[in-house]
Amino acid sequence: MNTVAVPAPRTGAALATRRHKTEAALHRVHEAIARLRREKSQVSVAVVARRAEVSRTFLYDNLEARAAVATAMAETGERRVRTLAEQDTEREATWRERSLNAEDGLKATQAEILIQRTRIGELLGQIRDLETGWTEATIQRIATDNTTLRQRIRQLTADNRILGERLKAARSNLRFQDRRIADLEAGLADPLN
Repeated sequence: MNTVAVPAPRTGAALATRRHKTEAALHRVHEAIARLRREKSQVSVAVVARRAEVSRTFLYDNLEARAAVATAMAETGERRVRTLAEQDTEREATWRERSLNAEDGLKATQAEILIQRTRIGELLGQIRDLETGWTEATIQRIATDNTTLRQRIRQLTADNRILGERLKAARSNLRFQDRRIADLEAGLADPLN
């Protein structure tokens, strides 16, 4: 087998370039983590890889990068736990306040219902009082009187219409008679015609 030997200077330059690229990638990873901390964003491998423009494989394979991401994720997790605890305390306080407001509203509503029930009872009593004074004969007499009055209203309306038509005809006749009289007076005043 023949193996091609690579000259030592070329290998050294390739290793230096690779080391330089790795250091630049590590620097970008640290900067990405610092930015995420400033923004108080959730730290994850995917987010750091995207922000640092490196592969996830690099973050898993490079020990220093993996340690930096793990440390940042742990810190973010602690901060998140603290934030959730604070939010739980806030929620409990708002729920306590809401329940107290609901209790006050319930008491006011029950008082209003009691007032309304009392008023309804009074009105029902007044209705019963009015109904007890009326016997069946009285109710029948009032119904008959009501029917009679309605018939009388219909008769008076018809009579009114007839009288209105007669008045209109009488006025028309009067106008005609006035013109006739005016023509006759004019004929008497001027005998030569």
